[in-house]
Amino acid sequence: MKNTSYTRRTVLAAAAATAFSTSVLRAGAAPAGASQYKPVFDVHEPIGRGVGVMPGRVVWAHDPRCVSWDGSGYWWEPRHFDLVRVRTMLGRAVASLAGVDVPASGAAPGGDALRKAWDRLFENFNARRRGAARGYARGEKIAVKVNMNGAGACGSRTPGFTEESYGNAVLMRALVESLVEGAGVSPADIVFYDAGRLFPQYLMDYVRASGAPHEGVLAAGALPYPQVGFRHRTPGTQTDAAADKSAPVVWSGSIDGEACYVPRCVTEAHYLINLANLKGHCYGLTLCGKNHFGSFVNNDRMRAPQAAGLHGNISGASTGDYSVLVDLMGHRDLGAKTMLCILDGILTAVGESVSLTAEDARWSMPPFDGGFCASLFVSQDPVAIDSVGADFLMNEPNVTRRNRVLAGNKGVENYLHEAAQADHPRSGTRYTDGRGQPLKSQGVHDHWDNPVDKRYGRNLGKPEGIELVRV
Repeated sequence: MKNTSYTRRTVLAAAAATAFSTSVLRAGAAPAGASQYKPVFDVHEPIGRGVGVMPGRVVWAHDPRCVSWDGSGYWWEPRHFDLVRVRTMLGRAVASLAGVDVPASGAAPGGDALRKAWDRLFENFNARRRGAARGYARGEKIAVKVNMNGAGACGSRTPGFTEESYGNAVLMRALVESLVEGAGVSPADIVFYDAGRLFPQYLMDYVRASGAPHEGVLAAGALPYPQVGFRHRTPGTQTDAAADKSAPVVWSGSIDGEACYVPRCVTEAHYLINLANLKGHCYGLTLCGKNHFGSFVNNDRMRAPQAAGLHGNISGASTGDYSVLVDLMGHRDLGAKTMLCILDGILTAVGESVSLTAEDARWSMPPFDGGFCASLFVSQDPVAIDSVGADFLMNEPNVTRRNRVLAGNKGVENYLHEAAQADHPRSGTRYTDGRGQPLKSQGVHDHWDNPVDKRYGRNLGKPEGIELVRV
């Protein structure tokens, strides 16, 4: 993998030329004019300990050609996205995350390289969590948490006629193909879930490649995967994300609300993939940490976090406050099972319960320069990936102008401080895994030096911190 200096000139050149250039952000002189781009968050020394094959690594795949939406129709229609490019982005990101070389040409890694990458990710996870450095074993189940919040009003049989943001069917299909072909996972052992929302029928059909709901979008000869599972808010049916009453969510702080339980489809899984959105929220932002607000069940099936009394803990948070998100990140059936985190930044919404429009989704910071974010971020470190996501959202003027809660709200990073120091947090909370075992650091928290260079601790030569790698 070729290393290049990441300057304003190279950023703009990459945007103008090819989205598939590979860059590892390294130390170097700041480019002329970079001082005008001041980061929103206070820059501090890395906090916590990096996680993963390459500790603290977050891989950023950017390809403006993966989406071709002109604002007409609905954002979610698969015809607006290029499945081959999305799959290439994901494959290159997974390979780089595992320390496997990716082609300099911008092509997808070969079959052997992709298999090697998935093996390394599973081996690293199993060594950390189970004490045995082994790869994926045939028959092990994988649950994928998708943020389907914007699809809450849609029935599972409706086409999904909503303008709000939720999980991208094309990215979900690309993930299935990568897991099946790269990791050797049986489609029957993959289940997508959101305990409080619904998967529209078109999305399930597209991911499974059944019924050809959008002619010409899937490549000719695409394999059908009818066995891929979906679990959502359908009480009394076989597809319901029903509670496992033997797996309660235990809060480490003072929370007064309904008892919550993890869905059975999650407790039965051996691994979890956190597939979240890079997205604004009325509390500021929603990334991988808050994605787990759809990972528990109580008597209010659509608004479980509200019934649990959690919203007050998130809104108005300040550094040093107890955070329920750390409990979810460290829960033995949720964060502790998560072997990969993915942030979908292909089309970004400025908030929840608002329309995702082409105008709002365009970004102005380099290298986007008026285009879509058109990005994926992957990491094995749940703190590092949300730290990067927070930097991108908080420093993008097109987002903060349209989300006044997010603009300048430094409290949105409180849970990252708490998670990075879960064994000795500033709040003094004794965080546990839901079964009484104290949590250790959940990952490394860091901020970039400025919105142009986007360099973190390891990019600047420090022994600890985030390493942001662009492919």
